[in-house]
Amino acid sequence: MNQTEIRDKIEEILNESHTGTMATVKNNKPHSRYMTFFHRDLILYTPTDKNADKTEEIDANPYTHVIIGYEGEGFGDEYIEYQGKVTFNHSEELKKELWNDDMKSYFDGPEDPNYTLLEIHPIGVRLMNKKGEPPIELEI
Repeated sequence: MNQTEIRDKIEEILNESHTGTMATVKNNKPHSRYMTFFHRDLILYTPTDKNADKTEEIDANPYTHVIIGYEGEGFGDEYIEYQGKVTFNHSEELKKELWNDDMKSYFDGPEDPNYTLLEIHPIGVRLMNKKGEPPIELEI
């Protein structure tokens, strides 16, 4: 599989899968949680509350590990391991664009002052578990 095919497959998984785990470091230990992800090319975005624990964790260590795409069918499911560096994106335009009604459980609307986006830039992306084949690294 060449790099274009790898990237295409990764983008296909990102288009189809929106929930994954995101790990940060809390008290020098891994801390994971499920998050909802959107993407533009290979940059991931996920909504969060400005007051959430993860914002302090990211301030202390801006690196994350995300797993996204596993469908639960068992051995052979493809998924992505994504290592990235996180920044906070406060763009009102992007917050409105990515807003959906599922977020109403957490925020009053796209103008909610506690609603912000985590923007994750890739530093390593691997396509995993293609029916027992070894991981395939995307060149970033």
